[in-house]
Amino acid sequence: MTQPAATDFAPLVLRDDRADGLTTLTLNRPGQFNSLSRDMLTALKAELDAIAACEAIRVVVIAGAGKAFCAGHDLKEMRGNHSKEFMQALFRQCGELMLAITQMPQPVIARVHGIATAAGCQLVSMCDLAVAADVAKFAVSGINVGLFCSTPAVGLARNLGRKAALEMLLTGDFIDALEAKVKGLVNRVVPADALDAEVERLAQSILAKSAVAIRMGKGMFYRQLEMGLSEAYDYAGEVMACNMMSEDAGEGIDAFMQKRKPAYKGC
Repeated sequence: MTQPAATDFAPLVLRDDRADGLTTLTLNRPGQFNSLSRDMLTALKAELDAIAACEAIRVVVIAGAGKAFCAGHDLKEMRGNHSKEFMQALFRQCGELMLAITQMPQPVIARVHGIATAAGCQLVSMCDLAVAADVAKFAVSGINVGLFCSTPAVGLARNLGRKAALEMLLTGDFIDALEAKVKGLVNRVVPADALDAEVERLAQSILAKSAVAIRMGKGMFYRQLEMGLSEAYDYAGEVMACNMMSEDAGEGIDAFMQKRKPAYKGC
């Protein structure tokens, strides 16, 4: 387990690597509801960058310590550094973290056991997948203190319908986990005591698949979203042709026809 930047001798992000290729990163500021201070952003980004370069890691889970998943930016830090330069650097740093999640080859699952507000809700939206406990709640509540959650809006607008996203942004109201699922913010909702088992089921379903197909597929998915329809089909067709040339694709098709379990090599 690595221990990145720390405050009061406690690592801001806990990392747990498993032999099967699953890594869990736990936000570790429970007393501050895992708020995203600049040091926390730095620590989490460093872990994600290191993981992105490690082929042995196949799936990443982001969790939170304590009662909350993540309460957003550290408002105390923001008020103590009240300059436009600080704010610009903070939101640029946060944006780079969110982009790192979509740009890394491994699927990232948010494990949401408690509240996820403002930039914490943004973090959930930018993870590739999300599993929530039925007691979890979500909000982009900046509007309640005179601040429109503009950067969280980027993730919400790409996951929820426009009206659903704008309602959350304009009202700051909380939604529960079931409503979050209906709106498209999370994939699965389970009782709190079943959360870990459900995250494990989802992770194992991905781990059982070809690593090269998952890697190519995730990259393709996010790139084609920014393209026009014709360009997207051209690009997706090229990626799929390349995928078909992989050893794993040949093995998977042969195994299907032979009615046996495939033995993927990740290439």
